[in-house]
Amino acid sequence: MSRFATAPRPINRILVANRGEIACRVFATCRRLGIGTVAVHSDADAGALHVRIADEAIRIGPAPAVESYLRIEAIIEAARTSGADAVHPGYGFLSESAAFARACTEAGLVFIGPSAGVIAAMGSKIEAKKAAQAAGVPTVPGYHGDDQSPERLLKEARLIGYPVLIKASAGGGGRGMRRVDGEAELAQQLQSAQQEALSAFGDGSVLLEKLVTSPRHLEVQLAGDEHGNLVHLFERDCSVQRNNQKVFEEAPAPNLSDAVRARLYERALKLGRNIGYSSAGTVEFIMEAGADEPYFLEMNTRLQVEHPVTEAITGIDLVEWQIMVAAGQSLPARQEEIRQRGHAIEARIAAERPELGYQPATGRIKRLSVPRGVRFDTGIAEGSEIGVHYDSMVAKLIVHGATRAAAVARLDEALARLAILGVATNAGMLRSCVSRPAFLNGTLTTDFLAEAFPGGWVPDPAEIDGLAGAAAIAWVEAHMGDAADPWRRASGFRVMGQRRPAQVELAVSRDGAETAVTVFGGPSGLVAKTANGVRRAVPEGLISAVEGDVVMAAAGGLAVHVHVGLAIEKPPADGAGDASGTRLAAPLPGVVTALFAAQGDLVRKGDDLIQMEAMKLVHTLRAPSDGVIGKIHQAIGDVVATGAMLIEIIPQEGS
Repeated sequence: MSRFATAPRPINRILVANRGEIACRVFATCRRLGIGTVAVHSDADAGALHVRIADEAIRIGPAPAVESYLRIEAIIEAARTSGADAVHPGYGFLSESAAFARACTEAGLVFIGPSAGVIAAMGSKIEAKKAAQAAGVPTVPGYHGDDQSPERLLKEARLIGYPVLIKASAGGGGRGMRRVDGEAELAQQLQSAQQEALSAFGDGSVLLEKLVTSPRHLEVQLAGDEHGNLVHLFERDCSVQRNNQKVFEEAPAPNLSDAVRARLYERALKLGRNIGYSSAGTVEFIMEAGADEPYFLEMNTRLQVEHPVTEAITGIDLVEWQIMVAAGQSLPARQEEIRQRGHAIEARIAAERPELGYQPATGRIKRLSVPRGVRFDTGIAEGSEIGVHYDSMVAKLIVHGATRAAAVARLDEALARLAILGVATNAGMLRSCVSRPAFLNGTLTTDFLAEAFPGGWVPDPAEIDGLAGAAAIAWVEAHMGDAADPWRRASGFRVMGQRRPAQVELAVSRDGAETAVTVFGGPSGLVAKTANGVRRAVPEGLISAVEGDVVMAAAGGLAVHVHVGLAIEKPPADGAGDASGTRLAAPLPGVVTALFAAQGDLVRKGDDLIQMEAMKLVHTLRAPSDGVIGKIHQAIGDVVATGAMLIEIIPQEGS
């Protein structure tokens, strides 16, 4: 029996109203504490890891989150059916929904988080800024009023002065956020931000802020209980971001003066006390690089994605503290008893292609190899399916060292040894970041990625070339047949003399581009000669998987997914082309969410044609040329793969 069975509010069985990595993370603490676990899942997640490891799992609806993970009544019913007496919301989805917290309480369930009133006050960025100002905490200059008319927002933007930042009032994760550099683009960016906010959070209201041009993103972890205790667990630096979503997080923040740290702690605690905060929560601040005045940004009334770095430096299990507070118990430590040790860094592993403009990636995990000695929080395993319906983050890699330099070195080594095959990830890009001077020095701002990779990140061609050669070797090894009898092999090897070892000519294609690779067999093993004429052996630490003509290979943080075949069997190229007109194909996998044209419509180059949503991000595809809409191949709600035909455009005479 768990020690929480006799708490003021007994907790014996917890339902996690979430999925993936965070559900698995909460379950880990529950198992250690002897608390039963219940998972909920959509149809898309029926075979997911969090479903498999829970004591019980209950279906709550179809794949779209609005029909499953965002259905309050379905989750409450699942808790009743399973006999759960408490609900942990995780992060995202309903984690900052006051209505959900209230519904749990009204159903007699213990909600593992702050009160519905506090969530309502802090869940809206507009209301949170008002609360901060009431507590005497400085905020970024801007507008957060109730009047959301375009005319009022235009007027306020002029008063603030460009550039300004549009931000969705509800939710986070960078959705509904747009930079506006001048009045000419305000209307369009405002409409886009409001539409995305409405789609993601069910609330299209926004606020305007003066854009801090070279910002550091700092945050303070708080924990409070219902007995008047409130402590901070130091700060984190989350400045490295892409599209306003965090990429790396670390604790403590590097290159920060003791005076700024003191201001951060004082202001976070002041706000927390003013609103009577309990449970785990994070107060976020923004500060111009080189300055010493942190401004309140927002408060997250939930567990943060980056909470493991705080756990690493303090030795505190934040999920356990959340459960204790929800059960009516007091925090187990006073402020002076909380110590920090060493340095921790977290890297978010996402299913995406950074070299293709961070295009979302989907597929099935074929191999997963995690380096030893690191923390790897994930909701995937070999065989897991990565689809288009949810966030692209699939795992978090967390390292700890006695110093920041030691942690950075450990992170570099861990990323080099991490291998995920079957779905493209950003691991290679993350490793490239770690070697940049600004990262090594800890002089990080939200502009880091743009400054580190001005033209966008691309993998080292020589390393990719070497991996393609290694993939060819892996294919040959899988198809060699009886190694004792070269005459019976089906691999295409040619038997040569002693001075010319056996060899095979292969065609290796990746992303539609094909290259010739020759694999040589000799006394020391197989060697590949790639297109640049360099001979390469299998790189150290290579992880590979071969399925027919498909080879996946990873080493040094990079991975390739290629098709390999005998060059002699390569079919002739089809140069017929398509003369029927211009075709708009899906540049990424996703769900069709809107159509802006109908068959027969006249369109101009650049007109909006179709909207897709992939991993919670909205993408609008535009007409590549003038013409008339021919056949529309997809309907709203269709799930399409990369390259799927969407719309045909018939060119007009003279266009």
